[in-house]
Formats: sequence, C-alpha cells, structure tokens
Amino acid sequence: MSDAKIDRRNKVTGAETLIETLVNCGVEMCFTNPGTSEMHLVAAIDKIPGMRPVLGLFEGVVTGAADGYARIAEKPACTLLHLGPGLGNGIANLHNAKKAGSPIVNIVGEHATYHRKYEAPLSSDIESLARPVSSWVKMAPDAASLAPLGAQAVQESMRSPGNIATLLVPADSAWDVARMAAKSLPRPEIPKVDSAAITNAAKQIASARKPMILLGEPGLREAPLEVAARIATKTGAVLFCNTFNKRVERGAGRVPITTIPYFGEMALDAMDGVDLMVIIGTKTPVAFFAYPGKPSVVVPEGCEVLEVCDRDKDVLGVLDALSDEVGASGADIELQALSRPDLPDAGELTSVSIGQSIGAMMPEGSIVSDEGVSNGIWSNVFSAGAPRHDWLNLTGGAIGQGLPVATGAALAAPDRKTICLEGDGSGMYTVQALWTMARENLDVTTVVFANRAYQILNIEFDRVGVEEPGEKAKSMLNIGNPDLDWVKLSEGMGVEATRVDTAEGFTAAFASAMAQKGPRLIECLVP
Repeated sequence: MSDAKIDRRNKVTGAETLIETLVNCGVEMCFTNPGTSEMHLVAAIDKIPGMRPVLGLFEGVVTGAADGYARIAEKPACTLLHLGPGLGNGIANLHNAKKAGSPIVNIVGEHATYHRKYEAPLSSDIESLARPVSSWVKMAPDAASLAPLGAQAVQESMRSPGNIATLLVPADSAWDVARMAAKSLPRPEIPKVDSAAITNAAKQIASARKPMILLGEPGLREAPLEVAARIATKTGAVLFCNTFNKRVERGAGRVPITTIPYFGEMALDAMDGVDLMVIIGTKTPVAFFAYPGKPSVVVPEGCEVLEVCDRDKDVLGVLDALSDEVGASGADIELQALSRPDLPDAGELTSVSIGQSIGAMMPEGSIVSDEGVSNGIWSNVFSAGAPRHDWLNLTGGAIGQGLPVATGAALAAPDRKTICLEGDGSGMYTVQALWTMARENLDVTTVVFANRAYQILNIEFDRVGVEEPGEKAKSMLNIGNPDLDWVKLSEGMGVEATRVDTAEGFTAAFASAMAQKGPRLIECLVP
C-alpha cells in the first residue's frame, strides 16, 4: 500500500483519484503516449507521488514495454493511450501480451461523454477494439467511478495467469471533481485442480511406455522446474515446453527443458515414441500455421493427450500434488552444468558465431528478449550452459515485440543486463523503442541480425507449397534497396551503435557492451 496522498485542501479530479488508486494498488510504472483527452491524467501523474511515467514514441512500444515489465516485475504497469487510434496502434503487442499472460492495465482516453455523439474525427468504437486483447473492459461513466474501477482493473489484471484490463476514461470523467482514491482489492484466488485429475494423471503416466510432460507458465521458473524434473526422473517421462514462452529461467544450476521445435515435422521427430502427453499449464501444441498436407495438431500418431490443467489454474499446486502422488520428492535431478562455448574463430560473421560469442560472454542474471526470428536460434543453443538468466520469447507471433519487451524488462530490473536479439525487418516495426532506451538510459544491448530480408518468409514460401517465386514476389520479402542503416537509425535516437561483419568484430563489440552500462546497438551483417 502506497502512502501517496492528494492534498485535500483543494478539489480533486477524477484523474487524480485514479492515479492515486493505481499507486495504492502497487502500480508504479506508466508507459504512455498521451493526447488531448488524457491531459488531466498527465497532470495527475505529475501531481501524485509514486508513479513513474515512461514515454514511448509509438503505442506499440508502450504496450510491448508494459508486457516486458510485467514478465520480470510479475505485476502490472499501466499504459496511457490516446483514444481508439492510440489503442489500435498498440494492439499487436497487446496480442503478444495476452498470449503471454502478462498483467497490464490499459488506461485509454475517450471523448467527453457529451461529445461522443458528435462523431468527431477521432471518434471510434473503442470497446470493440479493446475486447479481443482484453479480459476486462469498462467505461467510466463519471468521475466518481474512476477510483473504484481503477482498483478493479488492477485486481482483474492479476487474475491468473495475468490478464489485460482496459479502462476507458472519458475526458469529463477525468476532469470533473471526485471524492477520494480507492484502496487495493484482494488478489483473485487461483482456481484449484480436482485431486481426482492428479490421481488419474499419475496412473496414466505409470502405465505409459514413454510419457511426456508438456509444461507451461508459471512452471518454467527455477523452483517448479525442479519439481517437474523430479516427477520426470521418477516416472521416466520426458520434459518439454512450448516453442515460445513468456519467461524461462534457464542456465547453469537450473533444470534444462526441451523446447518443442518450431516446424511441425521437427517437433514430431523430437517427440518420437511418446505415447502419453500430459499437459500442465498450457494447451495441446499446434502448428504455427496450416500447411498443405501437414497436420495442424502437433501430437505423435497414437499418442494420448491428457490436459491436466490450463495456465489459469494452480499449476504450481498441480506439480506439487503430482510429485507427491508419484513419490518423486526425493528423486535426483540433473541440473545444467556451467558450460560456455569457446569464442568463435576469426572470419565470417554468421548467426552461429554470434551465438557462440553471446553464450561465451553473457553475464549472470542477463535477461534476453528474443526476436531474432530465423537467426536467434543459435544464441539460444549456445547460451544453455551460460550462468543463470531469463529468456523471453515472442509469445503471440506479432513481430515488433523484441525492442519494446527489452525496454520494459530493463525498467523492471535495472541492475541486470538486458540483451535484445532482433531481426532487422521485425525491428523496424517498433524501432522507436531505441529512443526510449536512450531517454531512460537503460542497460540494453541490442543485437540486430541484418540479413536485409524477411528470411523466415523465404523459408515459409517453400513450405506452403507455392511455386518458385518470381521477381515481384521476391521483392515483397526483401528489405534491401535501399539497405537499412541501423547505425544511423540508432545514433539518430541517441543509442551508441557499431556495425560488424566479422566474427572477431562482433566478439569485440559485444565484450565492450557487456563491460559497460547503458544502451548500445550492434548491427551484424549476416548472410
């Protein structure tokens, strides 16, 4: 509970009671790109102690940063967005945040209640925009309702596994006189799983030839991973997680877990022989896209699927109960050994050599925001035995997440090094995040894989069975002509940058970035 208080000698606005309420509820960070309808909220943030505003120059940066912050801080930040178009600009990264299960409170300005009927140029159906990416949407009808709705929004955002709550604030609800802020509400209880489901899972695992446990959030943190590993050791099960995850705690001294490969046929090969898939904290795996003649559901033929609980249930309780049921509490587990790769030899710069350098030098406690797309795989492989670190994935598949998520993560953990692996094409969706990194002096090192193409789409072109692409088709997948200059883009937004085209050049640049604090960017010219 914050001790932030409004000076009651003066009349207070609805906006002031809302911001004080959010602070009372533990919301300390506001990622924002405001406009005219939000000016009273801007003034309230200036007046009320306890809320730190962070400006983003595009709403996709704002919403993505709120996601990254929530993944590391494990509590919501709020966003402050300008009307329907502002919310619309941020929807892609709200989609990613919803898939991640990140708690976020969106505060979206709206025209004054009496002005809505006039269809002003910025009028829109904000509720319809908000619902697909929100679990809770409310419009504040007046100033008195803002504080209680603000407390409810925070409470709803903390409903398991983490939700997006969107509060729409008409301008007159913000500027009219209100009474007082609201206190925080209790955190919603996490729904339990019936004990019969645990007993059934234990029996089926015992009778399977090769059982598999597919684990989701929040089971991918250090402590629950150890419980899952004991279950696997005791029962002979293999342990997997999804291709893209909100946050995986990995590295030396932690339980290694196999990630389901991105391509369906590779995933099926990895799960060869599995006859029982026990799912805890996630859903049955499916292919990222449909492909001609290939299955949509990624489950081996003849494999039974047992969904014990989805991520909104008590995943940690399920793991503990299942461990007790199978008698796994004393089982030995194998932890990841500290094993860094050698630095690469001098010569050609590739995603492999970059991965080697990152794995060899990333410091303990690093946070990796991975949107390296086709080039980021080797960084993940070579960092498996690096000192303990967190890995944040592109959960919803909407590119433009890497830089903003790194921004929010760095704000949540300013004492830790954040490394952003970014494709040059995906990075251009939210390149404005570099400006926010510079403004806030965030300790983020961005590695841009500059292959000057949407390389993953070149791969997909063949996989979907399209005939050999012609020049017009190729031009839509190539982002050269003109080549992007990431050094100039970065320096133009205040972030020190360098370009490298050799393995030894990257090693030197990355070592320098790891030895210093503050934002830096390395543009890597890779084939």
